[in-house]
Amino acid sequence: MKALTWHGRGDVRVDTHPDPKILEPTDAIIKVTSTGICGSDLHLYAVLGAFLDPGDILGHEPMGIVEEVGSDVPDLKPGDRVVVPFNISCGHCWMCDHGLQSQCETTQVREHESGAALLGYTKLYGQVPGGQAEYLRVPQAQYGPIKVPDGPSDDRYLYLSDVLPTAWQAVDYANVPQGGSVVVLGLGPIGEMATRIAQHRGAGTVIGIDLVPDRLKRAASHGVQTIDLSAVDDAKAAVMELTNFRGPDSVIDAVGMEAHGAPIGKLAQQITGLLPKSLAQPLMKNAGVDRLSALHLAIDLVRRGGTVSLSGVYGGAADPMPMLAMFDKQITLRMGQANVKHWIDDLLPLLEGEDVLGVEDYASHRLPLSEAPKAYDAFQKKLDGAFKIILEPHQ
Repeated sequence: MKALTWHGRGDVRVDTHPDPKILEPTDAIIKVTSTGICGSDLHLYAVLGAFLDPGDILGHEPMGIVEEVGSDVPDLKPGDRVVVPFNISCGHCWMCDHGLQSQCETTQVREHESGAALLGYTKLYGQVPGGQAEYLRVPQAQYGPIKVPDGPSDDRYLYLSDVLPTAWQAVDYANVPQGGSVVVLGLGPIGEMATRIAQHRGAGTVIGIDLVPDRLKRAASHGVQTIDLSAVDDAKAAVMELTNFRGPDSVIDAVGMEAHGAPIGKLAQQITGLLPKSLAQPLMKNAGVDRLSALHLAIDLVRRGGTVSLSGVYGGAADPMPMLAMFDKQITLRMGQANVKHWIDDLLPLLEGEDVLGVEDYASHRLPLSEAPKAYDAFQKKLDGAFKIILEPHQ
């Protein structure tokens, strides 16, 4: 089969790999029909290479058609159409029973003291071959895959793999009061979807902050009040003016380690990317290597007694946090990988009938797998309006 593989910093290639096989009775094999490129994939592309090996298959947003199932997968059969969550969870451990599928005790990567294994995402999360490929082995298929109806386009359901549950959890964790205010930092695929979900769930004032014109325009088109970070002298003053000079009830940081405007963090990331793995791995695990501008801005913006919800991924283990300000403002901070299966019952009804969240035209580009290396470059550099790129491995 053809699959997109990592070969080094900024170097991904479409290579030929053996077709995946059933290895455990709880496995399934799917033929991938669509698979997304995520902002988190760019972390692998540029920052987290210390925990990858050349030839690792990337991608964690797949959907497709079941080809084969293991003997302990009773609810799937060949021909079923499924979306595969990015986190691999068993459905029967204590964590899964309590809605914390991203912490699944069956698939936790204890060697690195990490949570549940993830598709296509480094040794820290199990180094499981990912879904930017023609075929995918799905572990824990007795629980994970989400069956969806035949007929509608893949775009109707693909985002159940990551974008929708991640954005839904970000808004849920933000605890936005009915009619209240929320600021979303970063209007990439997760942040933009979070603005739509916040509006759907009853937020009164939704403010989006970014510096990419296409993204600001997209958010403004459905009623988000936008702030162009490159065009204002004081982002906090602009937000205060929109929130009765108290600050928003909630702030969602959908940026993470890719934040702009932090040269020291940027240098740390660049150094990490250039070091030998024997040096880079402990640096990532034990040092502060993130650009924390977005998170610090979130803490600065939120009103006293408000909530900061963190969905953007950070990578350093010892990043400095403004604890005095957080304590003084009595801030609630919630974060974590999305517990995909926990939110599916909330999300599936929104994908039936009217397209209330606008998923049908959410993707900016649909490309064959062969063009994936160019797509990564365009997505990272935000070229040609690249916002959400979907790969079609069998096109």
